[in-house]
Amino acid sequence: MTFPATTRFAPSPTGFLHLGHVVSGLYSRIMAGESGKFLIRIEDIDTMRCTPELTAALREDLDWLGLVSAVPTRQQSKHLPEYQAVLETLRERRLLYPCFCTRREIAEAATQTAPDGSVVYPGTCRHGAVHAGREPVWRLDMGRALEVLQDVPGWQELGHGRIAGRADAFGDIVLARRDTGVSYHLCVTHDDALQGVTTVTRGRDLYEATSVQRVLQNLMGWAEPVYAHHALIIGPDGQKLSKRDGAEGVRVLRQEGWTARQVLDHPLVRQALEASFIPADRRPDR
Repeated sequence: MTFPATTRFAPSPTGFLHLGHVVSGLYSRIMAGESGKFLIRIEDIDTMRCTPELTAALREDLDWLGLVSAVPTRQQSKHLPEYQAVLETLRERRLLYPCFCTRREIAEAATQTAPDGSVVYPGTCRHGAVHAGREPVWRLDMGRALEVLQDVPGWQELGHGRIAGRADAFGDIVLARRDTGVSYHLCVTHDDALQGVTTVTRGRDLYEATSVQRVLQNLMGWAEPVYAHHALIIGPDGQKLSKRDGAEGVRVLRQEGWTARQVLDHPLVRQALEASFIPADRRPDR
C-alpha cells in the first residue's frame, strides 16, 4: 500500500451514532496515516429517514469524539444534480432501463440470490415492459455493462491481494430509486472519485458491494481505489451492531458519564480494530 492515503468515513444519519460507527471512523483515520487525508462525508440521500435533527446530532457527536474531516464535510443531499448527470450519461449509453415492478412482484418471480444476500432481479422490464401509472426505478443492465467492459472487474483488498469480482451474480441493480431518484451505489462511487479517495475503508458487511461499484467506476472512467473492509462489532444476537442497539449508542454513553477517550477505547471498538487489517506502521500505540 502506498501512503499517504486519502480515506473517508461516510455515515448515514438514519439514527444516532453507535459504536459500529466509531470503529469505522477510527479505522478510516488510522488507515489515512499521519500524513494522509481523513475525510468525513454524510450520506443522507434517504430524505425520509435522514432528518436535519439526526444530521445535526451526528455532526455534534463526531466533533465530541474528535473525528474531524480534513476538508469541509460533503453532504450528499446537497449534490443531487451531480448524481442525476451521471444517470443521464448512462441512459445515453443505453446502459439503464426503467423498471416498474413492485417488490412483491420481484420476490414472487425471483429465483436467485446475490452474493450479498439480496434478491436478484429476474429482468422482467429489461425489454421494455411498461405499467401505466407506476413510477419506475432505473436499473443498470448488468449484462450489457459487462459486455462494454469485456470483463468482470475485481479489486485490490489490502492484506488479501486481488479479489475476483462477482458483479455478474448481482443482476440488474437499481441506480435510481423511486423515492430519492438516486441510489447508494451511484452516489458512493461518484463521491469517492470526486474526492480523490485512494483507500475505501468500511465494514465487512459491504465487502460484496465492491463488485458492483467497480463496474460503475470502470464504466465512468473513474480511478480505482484500493479497499480495506474492517471487522464488525457483533451483538449478543450474533448479528452486527446496528442503530437499533441504543445501549451502545454514543449519546447514551455520554449521558452515563463516559469521556470521548473512553468511548474511542471501548473494548468492543478495540476488539474490532484488532481483528482488522492494519499495516504495522499504522497500528495505534495503545
